[in-house]
Amino acid sequence: MPFLITQEPFGPLATDSQPLTEYLLEHTETGEFISIIPAYGGILRRLVLRKGNDLYALLKSPESPQALLADETYASAFLFPFASRIRHGIYSFEGQDYALKMNEGSRDNALHGFVHGREFTVIDQDTSPTHAQLTIRYTYEGDTVGYPFPFTMTITYELVQGDQLRLGSNYTQDRMCALRVSYEIINTGTTACPAAFGWHPYFMFTEESVDNMTLSLPARMPIVLDGNMIPNGRLGLLNAETIPLKDVQLDSPFAIEPTGIPAEGDPFAETMLTSLRTGVRLIIGQQTGPGKLNYLVCYTPGRRDSVAIEPQTSNVNAFNNGEGLAVLDPGDALSGSMWVRLD
Repeated sequence: MPFLITQEPFGPLATDSQPLTEYLLEHTETGEFISIIPAYGGILRRLVLRKGNDLYALLKSPESPQALLADETYASAFLFPFASRIRHGIYSFEGQDYALKMNEGSRDNALHGFVHGREFTVIDQDTSPTHAQLTIRYTYEGDTVGYPFPFTMTITYELVQGDQLRLGSNYTQDRMCALRVSYEIINTGTTACPAAFGWHPYFMFTEESVDNMTLSLPARMPIVLDGNMIPNGRLGLLNAETIPLKDVQLDSPFAIEPTGIPAEGDPFAETMLTSLRTGVRLIIGQQTGPGKLNYLVCYTPGRRDSVAIEPQTSNVNAFNNGEGLAVLDPGDALSGSMWVRLD
């Protein structure tokens, strides 16, 4: 069977700790693989896919245990219970005021939730002739300051033969591998809770400069931000377009429109990063529609070696402005899927 799941040590993070376990999901014939560290935020650390005869390393992420521990970029992090920023870390919900820990001191904001770095456990793994799948879970008891709402977060990573992806556009002839990431967050408490989800991967083409890439965005409404990166309006709808990234700096949230609506299933939007050197396109897809991933953030770090393309369910500061915010009653779930493939 060409799909295989193995484990190897990664770490330790400190001299007095045990190594973390990194799970590799691989296609042994094509050389394509992904690797996941469940015990450190469940992050995807490596993503290698093939186009033609070439393999491409597609994620910029920590290369060593020390770099993982020191990383402040949220590389590959899941963003929950809120994505992006909450002004002053303060919000109100159902008549009660809450104050979260502020972790963006330069702008006086709470940033990206608190799941990053938390310990997920493996609850299932599976291989077949067309996929390798790993499911991990984090259980939260409501013990973080400012968010007393228990939940479980379940993430499923799947390295899948492209024509079996059944998500997005033009996958039916793809015999190489694709990545699918699915999430489900369930309110396990006894009261309603506010919730917003995001994912924060940095994409690249094996160290190629961002200045040698283009970014193709779906139809969208740009979100206008103030000096503290908090929304204070939005612009009109822009058509889908391709932007050369040479000398372009992005730190931009968008409310996005669907790229397509399949005959069955949810509508979706796709963002494409293209290497001008090779012509290879990296497609990042997200489910859209009610309660799904209707927002997107694109960010180019100063080092110019990657682009953060971040699907999100809500706008920045959604706990205060309500834009895209989910309110989950006890037992309710927030769920959806994202995918990555080469074209």
